[in-house]
Amino acid sequence: MDFISFLAHGILPLPWWGYVVVTLALTHVTIAAVTIYLHRAQAHRGLDLHPVVSHFFRFWLWMTTGMVTKEWVAIHRKHHAKVETEDDPHSPQTKGIRKVLLEGTELYQAEARNAETLQKYGLRTPDDWIERNLYTPYSWQGCGLMLVINFTLFGALGLTVWAIQMAWIPVMAAGIINGIGHYWGYRNFSCEDASRNIVPWGILIGGEELHNNHHAYGASARLSSQWYEVDLGWVYIRTLEMIGLATVRKVAPRIRFDRAKLTADLETLQAVITHRYAVLTSYARSLRNACATEVASLRERARRGELSIDIPSLKRVRQWFHSDWHTLPEVDRERLASALENSKALKTMYAMRQELTALWGRSNDSREQLLARLQDWCHRAEASDIVPLRDFSRRLRSYA
Repeated sequence: MDFISFLAHGILPLPWWGYVVVTLALTHVTIAAVTIYLHRAQAHRGLDLHPVVSHFFRFWLWMTTGMVTKEWVAIHRKHHAKVETEDDPHSPQTKGIRKVLLEGTELYQAEARNAETLQKYGLRTPDDWIERNLYTPYSWQGCGLMLVINFTLFGALGLTVWAIQMAWIPVMAAGIINGIGHYWGYRNFSCEDASRNIVPWGILIGGEELHNNHHAYGASARLSSQWYEVDLGWVYIRTLEMIGLATVRKVAPRIRFDRAKLTADLETLQAVITHRYAVLTSYARSLRNACATEVASLRERARRGELSIDIPSLKRVRQWFHSDWHTLPEVDRERLASALENSKALKTMYAMRQELTALWGRSNDSREQLLARLQDWCHRAEASDIVPLRDFSRRLRSYA
């Protein structure tokens, strides 16, 4: 092999599609390292990894991203603690979707320089000799090593492969997950934030596409929730577990029912609190038709001249039933208040939702006090003249 040929193709010349395959494979290993090691194992402690696997991921991330474990974990934990507030490091709800999509890396780097964030949220991350003396102080030298390796293997085209590797996480994670994952998509759970599942097939980004599921059960090592959802990161974790290289510590629990229950008990209370976001989603879906009937009735009354208010669309009302009062913009609160004032059924359904939400927000109440509140809620729901509300309550008290 002459020098010119080496510069052009390296020591491993490939057809054009070979470079595509290699690039996709290398970037996918990086995605796997982020979702399995940084996110599920380090940030949320959903699983333990064998030291060999853990250090391979650390080394790979050092070469392909330059990210320091403590910095990434601290920033992500702060995101969960301060989600959708001004202190959230990368919320498109407060910083704007354009900024998070286009400047996600800059937002990450700015927060990484915040010593208070690292000290408060970066606990229990690697602090061994190699972390202190190589990975942290020389974080970007690893990317330089990756550049040399790519050029040696693939020649000039290796520079393109390297450039894509360097852009992969800033685009896919800092941009798409942190941006679109809190802006657009579907929701299985009515979380108190704006998290969304981008698509039900978490493959391209290793399962991170199922972002709403993650915010509902943050410590779960499995991000899929519905039967049709695919979490490729979970497939890798289960494979590692089967060969003794990983131990799953936490997964999202499944809702169980005891149809014979006539009254909510402490077991019901615990299940309702554990599955609170699923409960709220089920509540909104159960009352969907009842809401549609009431909105249609308001429109008919407005048409006949009996009302002179701005009647919201059914889509807007449904959005309100997935939200807490204090999270709504002022203009939405005014429109909602007006609609509730003119519909006894809507007022009852929304008030009952707010009471249900308050149940797990009463941190100073004892379990017995909370149970009494839940039992009273079920009693009033089943005594109402709103059939879907009665049916929902009967199902709720059967949680086991």
